[in-house]
Amino acid sequence: MNLLYCGDRNILDGLIISILSILKYTNDMLNIYVLTMTYKDENKKYQPLTKKDVKEIEEIIKKKNEKSFIKIIDITKEVNECMPSANIDTFFTPYCMLRLYADEVTCIPDKILYLDTDVVCLKNPLDFYNIDNTKYELVGVLDYYGSHVYKKNILKQEYINSGVLLLNMKLIKETKLFEKCRRMCKNVKRLLPDQAALNRYVKYKLIVPRIYNEQKQENEATIFRHFSTTFKFWPKIRKQTIKPWQIEELHNILNVHAFDDVLEEYKLIIERIKK
Repeated sequence: MNLLYCGDRNILDGLIISILSILKYTNDMLNIYVLTMTYKDENKKYQPLTKKDVKEIEEIIKKKNEKSFIKIIDITKEVNECMPSANIDTFFTPYCMLRLYADEVTCIPDKILYLDTDVVCLKNPLDFYNIDNTKYELVGVLDYYGSHVYKKNILKQEYINSGVLLLNMKLIKETKLFEKCRRMCKNVKRLLPDQAALNRYVKYKLIVPRIYNEQKQENEATIFRHFSTTFKFWPKIRKQTIKPWQIEELHNILNVHAFDDVLEEYKLIIERIKK
């Protein structure tokens, strides 16, 4: 199974949890690709993820299947050649747009599953990965909130969430989907720049049930739980963002205990890495 993640060193907690949760449910060989870069702005300097950072992860995945690997790919050069200038100072860091450069990386396989690092696996991921995507650029799930707001056709829900995507890189290169998205992110400012661009330009997509990217509340059928930002409407409207590595809030506010065994293993690993 081919997996794609993106980010700087700040994604390490989520990356560990996400990979551990997948390892729990499959013995399949994992080919993990992580896109990273060096980026500086006036106030912050983001550090790229390094092979040293993920050494513990590499050892763990190889214990499960010796053919598995994790590969860190620095695409600073590619991003600098087409910097998403209009969206540099948005709520999200430029790293959220790195997935849009995957077609520029020659070693990325034709079929690959992209996951945000706040996505946790709760059942066998091969049920999603094995979907026949030969005719589709993207296979994904409707965005819980956005699908009600962003509509090309007022009678149809088709706005997908970009946190869990089964990608057909061969077709994406043919249609130039990511190339068009990069151009939009460079010139047009959006609240969710990469997601907006993907929904704007994708021609061939397959929308699948919520169990493959549950953004609200998991149940017994859920395969991927995505801890994206949600909204609360009582006693007043407010945003709520709780990530898998925020264990106290995860337990006490969301009352989520579905992957406590994974979190226990994560705590041991992150402690070793910090030492």
